[in-house]
Amino acid sequence: MKQRIAIYPGTFDPITYGHIDVVQRATAMFEKVIVLVARNSSKTPLFTDDERVQMIKEIFRKNNKVAVDGFEGLLVDYARKKKAAAIIRGLRAVSDFEYEFQMALTNRKLDSTIDTVFLVPDERYTYLNSTIVREIARLGGDVSDFVPPGIRRHLLARVKPRSKG
Repeated sequence: MKQRIAIYPGTFDPITYGHIDVVQRATAMFEKVIVLVARNSSKTPLFTDDERVQMIKEIFRKNNKVAVDGFEGLLVDYARKKKAAAIIRGLRAVSDFEYEFQMALTNRKLDSTIDTVFLVPDERYTYLNSTIVREIARLGGDVSDFVPPGIRRHLLARVKPRSKG
């Protein structure tokens, strides 16, 4: 039997509970989910590609349905190489939909055999994104409700919180 594989691409700088929730939802639908740390030349991430891959591997180390990888290039090329059936995209708000819809249609045009599956995270995480988490950490706020403890430690070691007051 052919294993149904899905790719969940993103910058994950850092990975949040919202991302983790989407991965967990995806593993209920697919035999294998590859969390793909995308290298995006238009972004300047706080963590290196390798650091992000290692942090995500640590989070999912006990889940044999999750693999983690890094990639630069066309997503459909990577998906084809891995024989993926689907690309997973998280939708937090209606504002995400237009961009994600355009990307899904573009990917379908590039390879019609790979579907895009939109997953909505738990409502507790719909407002959450990595940019907000980084900014809260920079301003000295508590990010414990947004990222796992290990990610929080990496984040606080990387950013120098501004003093309050």
